[in-house]
Amino acid sequence: MNRIRPTLLALALAAAFPAWAQTNAELLKELQALRERVNELEKKLQQAQPPGGQWGMTPQQAAEFNRIAVKTEALQDNFEDQGYKGLKITGWAEAAYIWNRNQQRAGFQFLNQQEDGYFYDTSYIGAVNLTLTKETDSGTIWKLSLMPNRSPGAVVDTKSIVDEASVSVPLTDLQTRLIAGQIPDWSGYEYMQPTLNPFITHNLLFDFTLPTTYTGVGLDLTRGKWWIRAMLANVNETIVQAKSREPVLVYRADYERGEFSGWGFAGLHGKTANYNCVDQACSKTMTHLFEVDGWYTRGDLTLGGQIGVGMQKKGAITPILVDGDPVWRDSRWWGVSGMAGWNFTPRLQGLVRVDYIHNAKNGGGLFGYNGYSAFSEEDPDEFVFGNDDRNGIGPDLDGDLNKGANRYALTLGVKYLFNEHTTLKAEYRLDRADRPVFYDVGSDSFKKLNHLLGASVVVAF
Repeated sequence: MNRIRPTLLALALAAAFPAWAQTNAELLKELQALRERVNELEKKLQQAQPPGGQWGMTPQQAAEFNRIAVKTEALQDNFEDQGYKGLKITGWAEAAYIWNRNQQRAGFQFLNQQEDGYFYDTSYIGAVNLTLTKETDSGTIWKLSLMPNRSPGAVVDTKSIVDEASVSVPLTDLQTRLIAGQIPDWSGYEYMQPTLNPFITHNLLFDFTLPTTYTGVGLDLTRGKWWIRAMLANVNETIVQAKSREPVLVYRADYERGEFSGWGFAGLHGKTANYNCVDQACSKTMTHLFEVDGWYTRGDLTLGGQIGVGMQKKGAITPILVDGDPVWRDSRWWGVSGMAGWNFTPRLQGLVRVDYIHNAKNGGGLFGYNGYSAFSEEDPDEFVFGNDDRNGIGPDLDGDLNKGANRYALTLGVKYLFNEHTTLKAEYRLDRADRPVFYDVGSDSFKKLNHLLGASVVVAF
């Protein structure tokens, strides 16, 4: 209707002004010709685009593209339905060769069991790990890490293959999480797994002053440069025994100063196992552990260090005898460990580590290292004093029983990155004490020092 009115107006004007009417008629013709040209171009444009709207494709190519797209979406749906979305699988294996002079033992060790106890020349050396980590769309993280025979779980009960079995559930946001399950100890600057530990063996504080695992529930918080974790947990046990109902508080906080350095601290406060009197009321006694550690990495230089203190009530190795019965005393210790690494080439790194533990009080005694002194099984009236003569913990049995051995260790090593997935390691370690507490199986005597050589290959994916 809007187009008719101007036309009638034009006819009326043409009747009154013939010359101007002629000009308007020509303009209408030009507009009509332009419209026809636009319509013609639109038809050619539509003819140039094949069915399906895929530019630059023939009809056959467009059909093949659609078939691939449908198949890809089906595979993706099946991948999600099978639970593979957000799933990550990693693992590593370490085969090692260890020579221990006082033990007169030299050979390969791999997947050996922990039934004979935890020693610095075995610890977690020669293990295999398979880790499955699953993260859901909601941000919940589920983790299962398995290590046959050599896991932290096996250190606790000699049978478990579980390194970690945990869940992490976001609460208010991804930086505020509930954590629960079995989680390896997080203390110190040195890691358990050989992919992160540059040496083959571990430092003295790692081996003898720290827990192994936590089983419980807690919080995981990230706030700026701070990362804080805390749990109420069983320590080194997956279930508590009868007459035990007090969980232990464990925690760790890390502060990342920048790209090259950071520091942290960790602690434990509560009743833990006391092997001086397993079958008595003091089978668990109050324990306090606290350590501070830090790291620095820049260019070719790597540094790490740790200072720790600890005590356990009635945890000392040597008791005092009152009317022939032992009265257990408190154990106390402090220690320091430091390491330095230098990259001679991008693949080759030289390493040195120095450790010291002061453990003289009441015959010595460290976290989980007591219970060596007890009544004789042959003669119940005879009390026998003892020590850990393989790790070098406790008193000189032919000397002052009230003085425990202060321990030293010097470790020199090299690490070579053979390829992206394979690392070769070698090290020499000197362990020493200020009194003869290392048993030499060859001479059937006690010495103040021991030597160890090690080599290993670590393969990870």
